[in-house]
Amino acid sequence: MTEQTAPQYRSAGRAKEASGWAVGFILFAALMMIMSGVFQAFSGLVALFENEFYVATRNYLFQFDATTWGWVHLLLGIVVAMAGFAVMAGRTWGRVVGITLALVSAVANFAFIPYYPFWSMTVIALDIFVIWALAAHGRDVAQDRY
Repeated sequence: MTEQTAPQYRSAGRAKEASGWAVGFILFAALMMIMSGVFQAFSGLVALFENEFYVATRNYLFQFDATTWGWVHLLLGIVVAMAGFAVMAGRTWGRVVGITLALVSAVANFAFIPYYPFWSMTVIALDIFVIWALAAHGRDVAQDRY
């Protein structure tokens, strides 16, 4: 004789499936991290190779050389893009690193506003969306995957 269990007890061990919206937000955040990282790396390369491309406003609190900003953006962009690939692969450490790097990227771009204001504000907006998507929906997707 086989033992039959009620339907409500069969699914008790399984986590609920992630909604399509949560998966879509996480995938979009991962793609935005990759794109933002690549664009930041290109911005850093421009600052390294063409020192006079960026012109800073006078008397700004964060007065760094364009070459310094080039290295900051190049390294930060590469690491953000790599974290985006980790988020896309569903790694928990990728979400933690993604949130941290999006915060660092937003702060760095805030300091970069006098050099390239429109671009900096765009990246800050993307970073805010990435932080929201990874913090609000990251756990749903991670539980569904494992």
